[in-house]
Amino acid sequence: MSTESISDRREHIRSISVTALAALIGVGAALVSATWIGVSSDAATDTRALLLVAGAILAQFPLLNASGIYDEDEVGPKHYLFVTFMTFSMWFVTWGILLSAEAGG
Repeated sequence: MSTESISDRREHIRSISVTALAALIGVGAALVSATWIGVSSDAATDTRALLLVAGAILAQFPLLNASGIYDEDEVGPKHYLFVTFMTFSMWFVTWGILLSAEAGG
């Protein structure tokens, strides 16, 4: 019984860590996009912001491997898709808020 609870706790901490890292890197990529590209009316069509978030996504995978969150045999396509989706969505929402805030005021 105690082995199952330790394993469940480890899984829970791992999922929280991966989700938090992906979300924070997504928000950070949006803030860097706003700083690097600006929040003018032409910024929404600038592809450099998309390249920046793609770089942020790709930088996470070695970081996750180096941190020891996952064992080598545990990482699969589902994990890569989850990290990519979370990072992109947090970047997209934050970037959209920053662009809308600038356009409105």
